Amino acid sequence: MSFTYDQLKTAIQDYTENDETTFVNNLSLFIRQAEERILKSVQLSLFRKNVTASSTASNKFLACPSDFLSPFSLSLAGTDGDKFFIDFKDPSFVQTYTPDATTTGSPRYYAVFDVDNFILAPTPNTTFTAELHYFYRPASLNAGSGSGTTWLSQNAELSLLYGALVEAYIFMKGEQDMMTYYDKRFTESLTGLKMLGEAKETTDEYRTGKVIRAKQ
Repeated sequence: MSFTYDQLKTAIQDYTENDETTFVNNLSLFIRQAEERILKSVQLSLFRKNVTASSTASNKFLACPSDFLSPFSLSLAGTDGDKFFIDFKDPSFVQTYTPDATTTGSPRYYAVFDVDNFILAPTPNTTFTAELHYFYRPASLNAGSGSGTTWLSQNAELSLLYGALVEAYIFMKGEQDMMTYYDKRFTESLTGLKMLGEAKETTDEYRTGKVIRAKQ
């Protein structure tokens, strides 16, 4: 089972039996809020991305991707092509390490300086090819067409549906027992996603063997 954007909006209306104009106008908001809760609750490879860029000699800043949320790793490669990883630190540490930005060399540390930039220390003495592995914000289901889908709408349809229903009932100031029920179903659905993202995606049977559950 999976949802297109239109199918999910229809399902929300069917479950809530609500076609009031203001409610319908906010269906995309309920979906986006559900996606946000999933994004902040579960680690999935879906939320990881790799990009490359180039640092500039004598420039201590390296631009962040527009969809950047947090880093996993940053590596640099000079003209010889050899890759090396640099350590993530607090901005105050990076600026204390190289208080004079005109001091250049091969960077050893990086930090998130502001919403648009990383800061490197020491300041690069040449052009480096940077490869950033990072946690990013995927495009929302409502960013596409009515027949469009996303990974979440195809593989986490229960989490998306029940998360949106919780937000819909909050908007409606609906019955507390139904809101509690939908929130419980949402939480239960996240357990399966967590199992996928934080266990199954990070191991294989060759090294760890099959998962064996205790007998009841």
